[in-house]
Order: sequence, then C-alpha cells, then structure tokens
Amino acid sequence: MAQSRLTKTERKALLDILGCQHLSLLYKASLHTYNVNAFHYKCNNQGPTVVVGYNASGYIFGGFTEQSYASAGKYLFDNNAFLFRLKGKGQEPSILKFPVKNAVEAVLDNSAYGPTFGANTLVFLSESKNSVTTNANTNSYTLSAEDLHGNDQVLLECEVYRVEGLSSVLEKPWREMTWTAKKREALMKEIRTYKPCLDAVPQCRVLLVGPVGAGKSSFFNSLNSTFRGYVSSQAAAGSDSTSLTKQYRTYQLKSGSDRAPLPIIFCDTMGLEAQPNTGLDIEDVRSILEGHIPDRYSFNPSCVMSPNMPNYIKSPSPKDRIHCVAFIIDGSKVEILPEKLEEKLKDIRRKANSFGVPQLVILTKVDQICPIVEEDISYVYKSMAVQKQMRLMEAKLGIPLSHIVPVKNYSSELELRNDVDILILMAVRQMLRLAEDYFDDFDDEPSVTRSTKDCYAEP
Repeated sequence: MAQSRLTKTERKALLDILGCQHLSLLYKASLHTYNVNAFHYKCNNQGPTVVVGYNASGYIFGGFTEQSYASAGKYLFDNNAFLFRLKGKGQEPSILKFPVKNAVEAVLDNSAYGPTFGANTLVFLSESKNSVTTNANTNSYTLSAEDLHGNDQVLLECEVYRVEGLSSVLEKPWREMTWTAKKREALMKEIRTYKPCLDAVPQCRVLLVGPVGAGKSSFFNSLNSTFRGYVSSQAAAGSDSTSLTKQYRTYQLKSGSDRAPLPIIFCDTMGLEAQPNTGLDIEDVRSILEGHIPDRYSFNPSCVMSPNMPNYIKSPSPKDRIHCVAFIIDGSKVEILPEKLEEKLKDIRRKANSFGVPQLVILTKVDQICPIVEEDISYVYKSMAVQKQMRLMEAKLGIPLSHIVPVKNYSSELELRNDVDILILMAVRQMLRLAEDYFDDFDDEPSVTRSTKDCYAEP
C-alpha cells in the first residue's frame, strides 16, 4: 500500500486549504512510475483530486480541481480550481493560494498529458518525466514560478489524492479558539478565582439535565479530571438503556494538592427519557430549580417531591437555588432526538425561563460527528458537520448559538489532553458568565447583598 509523503502537519495544512474531510492517495510516481498513462489509469473517474509535487529545494506545491479526469481530450470548466504552495524552503507550512482566473481553461484533461492546470500554466509529468513545466504568462492563473516552487522544476515525488468530504471543513474557524497549554492554565485560573457577586452565594450551582446516555455524569468526571490532573471517575457513568443516576447528587470540584473546593457545584439528575412516567419528572425540575430538593434524594418518576415529604427544604436560600441550567445533549444524535424527549427539554427550558435561570447547551461526543474532529479536536470550529449540529440544536430548543458549546468527554483516554481540557473549561466559563446574569436579578431583593469584590479576584 502506497504511503503518503506528507507529514501530519503538512496533511493538516492541506486539508485546511482544500476545506475537505479526508484525502485518499491514488497515485504515487515513485511507485507507479512517472508516466502519464499510469496517472490516468489510477486517477481517472475519481472525482475531485489534488496533485502534490515535491522538489529538492524543499517546496511542496500543486493544484486542485473539483472536476474528474476522464481522458476526454478537452479543457474542464472549474470555478473552484486553484494552484497552491503548501511549503517553501522552511520547515513549517508556508501557504500561498493562486485561484483560477479563466475557469473555462481551468484544467486540461487529455490522455497525452499528466495533470495540467490552465493553458500549460502548470504541467506535471511533462513528457512522462519527473518534472513540471511552468508558464506564468497565461490568463488561466496569476502566479510567480519563484513563489510557487522556487523555480526548481525537478520532482522528487508527485502524488495525487482523491479529495473526500469536500467543503466539510472551513478555511477559517467560525469561532476563534486558542489551543495552547497557556490558554488551558489561564482558563483554570479564571475558574479557580471566580467569586459569585452575591455575598449570600459562595458557590455557583449548575443543574445538569439531559437524555439518558448523553454524558451528564461523564462531563462532570471529565471536568473533575482536568482539575485533578489525571483521568478520574467520581460520578457513575457508562452505557445503559435507563439512567445510571438514580439520585439527585451535588458534586463539588476540588483543585490542587490542597484539594481546595472550586466556586461551582454541579447538580446531577436522573436522565430524561421519552416515555411518560420514566426518567426525571418535569415537576421535580421545578423543585430543584427553587432549591427544595436535598442532596442524595432518590428520584421516583411515579411520585414527585412535595412539601410534606421528609427532607423537603421548605425555605431555600439563594445559595440553594439553581443559578444556571446546562442541557447535556449527544451531538451525534441531534437529528434523531425523539419528539417527546425534545418536548420535555422545552418544558424544562420554559420552567427555567419562568424563574429567570439562564441556560446553555453542552454538545457532547463531537468527535463522533466528524471523522476529522475525531482525529484532531482542534478542528471542532472548522467542521461544518459540527456547526450544522449546533445550529440544529439552536433551532430545536431556541437557545442562542452563543450559548451552545461543543465538548468531548474523557471516555477511552488514560491521560489528559490539552485540547479536550480547553473545550471543557470553555464550557464551564460560559456557565459562570451566564450565572452572573442570574445574580444581577437579585438587585431587586433587599434581603440579598451584592459583593463589592471582583468576580474573578484572586483569593
């Protein structure tokens, strides 16, 4: 099996340029010979392709066409064709892109020629040799041979890839993100030093709500792992047809060697189920939002919590209430969310709105939405598939896109990952910011005093 000459970094850069999901190597000149017949035999009728050339000067360059080669003996019209330089003399990708000017002459598809872009603007396998010819004085593309390949027209290698999942990756991320370890540490510090702007509320309380199997408990475990420094599993998590969480549980996060508690409490609930009288009851949600339900209360779908029951908190304080609701949704199953389950989510949203409690959606399992995101989480905001799921979720629940965040929970990993941590930490930061909106409404309650301290001040 032919092996690609592209490094992982170079391949990622090429995927960015093409805006595609995957590349399949069709032709490799050093293996299949520098022959135009071999090229057409391997590459005809393969759909969109990209040609990649390598020279001794260190340049990696080539051309892309959406049209399929067929040895038709004519020019192919292609508005989206382009030439590119992926790498110059340096070690890192150095990208230049040369769009087609005359789409009528974008590509010459002729059995007597190798990959030919424009009216002989760039010709690979010229005369079935390990070389290219370049003519910058055509109206097909505007380019400089020096910029394209350093005027080194001898090929060390020529590869042709089938371009798959075209336009599934955006050229630029639609939501800016920084994926460095420094960013991870800054987010962790921001969360550690957060202080609710109400003296009566020492910790922000976030209610996790979602269908069975969506990853509520796994999200808490993943966040807990981030602050512990290793993958851990405090909350029960796994796969089952019914909820693994049977009790109302409140979980405190701890950080550092001194295990200092963080200023956020997660409240885990029984999973939602589509069928009536199963899973979390909507009326129990009301009691949770108001702060009436105690920790370790066992849910009973056929009998909701009421004031005359033992342990019912009759006079909850502001610190007992829920300050933010996080809907945990499996991002790979948004389209097939059962209507009855969707309606339950909307009912919870309506109840939260009636109490002025802000909400966000945490879209889990985003690595299962898109193969390229599975390979590299940093593509999450370039993936059109992930963006589509987020917009679909926005339409289903009416929650603004700015309040929908994608994450990947720790599931099979044994070690922490920087990119996974950053998405999880960004989700938590958004919770805290939304909770501040809720605290602002306490200005009208004379019995509650606001703190004069900065919400993110150092302790």
